[in-house]
Formats: sequence, C-alpha cells, structure tokens
Amino acid sequence: MTRTTESQPETLSLFITGTDTGVGKTLVSAALLHALSRYHARVVGMKPVAAGTEECADGVPANDDVLALRAASTCAVPPGLDNPVLLPDPVSPHIAAARAGIRIDIAHLVACHQALAQLADAVVVEGAGGFHVPLSATETGADLAQALGLPVVLVVGLRLGCLNHALLTAEAIRARGLTLAGWVANQVDPAMLAQDDNIAFLQQRLQAPLLARIPHLRVPDPLAVQFHLPPAWQ
Repeated sequence: MTRTTESQPETLSLFITGTDTGVGKTLVSAALLHALSRYHARVVGMKPVAAGTEECADGVPANDDVLALRAASTCAVPPGLDNPVLLPDPVSPHIAAARAGIRIDIAHLVACHQALAQLADAVVVEGAGGFHVPLSATETGADLAQALGLPVVLVVGLRLGCLNHALLTAEAIRARGLTLAGWVANQVDPAMLAQDDNIAFLQQRLQAPLLARIPHLRVPDPLAVQFHLPPAWQ
C-alpha cells in the first residue's frame, strides 16, 4: 500500500500481473475496481504502459485496456497519470517504444502512481504482458513492480501449461521482495481438462488466497466477476 500524507487516509494500491499476455488482466483489474468501489469512494485504474492503439470517434488514439480501466474507475484523472506511456504498435513494449522513439522511464511511472495515490482511495495498477515483459533493453515489468513496491495480484489463465507459468511467476514475484497478495483463476480455455484439479494444486502451492474464479466468458464482463476481498482491502 502507498501512504499519502499524515492528514489523509492510507491509499490502497495493488499491482496486477499475469502468467502471460491474454490471460485476462484487464478484465480482472476492472472487476477489482468495481469490487473496491463498494468500500472506497474514489477508485482509479492505471495502465503505466499500453501498447496498441485505435483511433476513437474524436480522432484521439486510445488503447482498449486503458478505456476499460477508465470505465470501471469512479473518478476521472489526467490521462498522463493513468496511462503515462501510450505506444501505437501492439507488440512487446520494448519494441513498441523503440519504434516510437520513446524511452520508458520507470521513475516517471512511479511518480505518476504517487500522484494518483493523492487523488484516489484505491489504485489498481495493471502491468503489461507477463511479469518479466521487457520495457527496454535492460528493464522489465518486474523492475517496475519492484520500484512500485505494491502487493501483487496474479492472474492465472487456466490452460495447459498454467501450473508451470503460475509457479514460476509467483517465484519471480517473491524473488523481488514483493508480496503475492492473492491470485485469480481465469478460465481462458473452456476445453481445458481437470480444471478443478489444477486450481486445487495452485491453492496448495501458491500460498496466497484465491480471490476469484472466473468461468469462461464469451464476452468479458467485469461486473460478472465475484471477488472475495481480504478485510484489509475493504
């Protein structure tokens, strides 16, 4: 969590990462914002680095993940705070940044988060891709997470190979000195066999609470996700 000033209450901040790209981090982040809004008046999502844009009706480029987080937030903030780095190409951030001639500055991203914490009661920060997604030739999303120092929520996409990916990611999170505050099981592959067995295994091995189990959703709907929030987040 991140403290603001002595005269203000503590701001709850969480970092959302995934076992891979395409596992539902944005769905989980938006759902978590809705869940937190039942206890906190001002909740806001943050996507520090977003890669891939489309032109909106007003002619302004936008990223779908960023728009989803804004729709789930209860307060509007300057776009330079909730999405400091917006990259045109839908590729790995280090490649997209190089193509755009942009250097991703982790210190700047941390400063933007600190500014958001002054404006909100709860901040949900969605990372890009998997935990170690490259942000530059020398830094990754893990470096960003470590610099932020926030409790981490891991989104596990339930599909073949997820056990290995989940355990490796949890190990990487803890190796950075971060707290794995909980995890979410998202049924991204409706045909996956032995889903209950996989979830039971991860409940034993991840040593963190299962915050939500999301069935396969043909149309992702954050309002359809039921979160079990720890008392400290309420």
